[in-house]
Amino acid sequence: MADLDFRLLKWQRDVMNDPARFKVVVAGRRSGKSRLAAVMLIIKGLSCPTGSGVMYVAPTQGQARVIIWQLLLDLGRDVIATSHVNNSEITLINGAVIYVRGADRPDTLRGVSLTYVVLDEFADMKVAAWELVIRASLSDKEGDAMFIGTPKGRNHFYDLYQLGDSGVDAEWKSWQFVTADNELINPKEIEAAKKTLSTFSFKQEYLASFDNAGTDLFKEGWLKFGKEPKVGSWYIAIDLAGFEAVQEQATNSKKRLDQTAISVVKCGDDGKWFVKKIEFGRWDIRETAVRILKNFREFKPMGVGIEKGALFNAVMPYLTDLMRKNSLYAHIQPLTHGNREKTDRIVWALQGMFEHGRIILDEDGDWDEFKDQYLMFPTKGVKDDLLDSLSYISQMAVAVYGGNDDQPEYEPIEVLTGM
Repeated sequence: MADLDFRLLKWQRDVMNDPARFKVVVAGRRSGKSRLAAVMLIIKGLSCPTGSGVMYVAPTQGQARVIIWQLLLDLGRDVIATSHVNNSEITLINGAVIYVRGADRPDTLRGVSLTYVVLDEFADMKVAAWELVIRASLSDKEGDAMFIGTPKGRNHFYDLYQLGDSGVDAEWKSWQFVTADNELINPKEIEAAKKTLSTFSFKQEYLASFDNAGTDLFKEGWLKFGKEPKVGSWYIAIDLAGFEAVQEQATNSKKRLDQTAISVVKCGDDGKWFVKKIEFGRWDIRETAVRILKNFREFKPMGVGIEKGALFNAVMPYLTDLMRKNSLYAHIQPLTHGNREKTDRIVWALQGMFEHGRIILDEDGDWDEFKDQYLMFPTKGVKDDLLDSLSYISQMAVAVYGGNDDQPEYEPIEVLTGM
């Protein structure tokens, strides 16, 4: 026991000594996460109660053996009684077993009482391996778990990271480490990788970043901020989300629920849009109608647009009733998606506008959520409701130019009154 080589990096010690039951460690390549996993498995295994064991799970059985098997043998040689590579099990001197498994063989994860489990490269696993199989195996011994890996976009691994980072559940805690947090890695090696890898690859593999705009359709440099222009006409475009069971769904941290988004934009004769705000949230149908009416009363827009369909039909009776009670009458324009896929529709409406500096965001507004959707678009697991709402402005802010000798060159259309 005295010869066990458990020398750890500072960040590894911090994670190991933290009392949280469920730990989520997001780390860059070669940062030392696999060594921490092996150390924790041996320590937890040596303290296992009779009839229980510990388990290491990788996305596949092959990966599990390559990543952890030899490392466990090297670190635990003084406390290992037997090891069987064919069934991927290591028995410690106290009789506890370290099971090495792959999530690609879910049947091999069942039927074991566990005190501790490590799920490595969790972003590459199906979430069912944890939710439907492993979680229940921890219940009788009230066992602990550690989820480790490098991000692969914003999937179930990101959900767990957010849960641990939010502090809403004391049993969960999250950490995020970059490759440079391993003091044994030469900084020059990291710089060399930065020069040769794509920005996407470096951010994901070395910086352990969830914020990867893989397609780069919208560039950060295109974002412009400024003050409200004196001249222009207001328009409001709404992208509706579902209204059912809002309160119950809002508490489920694992759901990436769509949100209703209300874009308030002043359009000038020069073709530029000033975006005052994009109000967003998960509201029930009555609150949605109230928020639409409040924005109409404040900005007195030339038009209010809502995508036509079932949600349009659902909110209109509430909105009509509120307008009648408040003596406010807005022309509600049903908007269409023009038979385009959402990605194509948003790119068509907004990419050129942003690229040429024709969309200005209010410099006094809070744009954190919008910037996240903008930079990540289109990324699986990242909402795009704010972009979708803003894209609908392109259907509304239409000035008709043209004519002949008998007609004026500019003919305004009053969408509020239809005259």
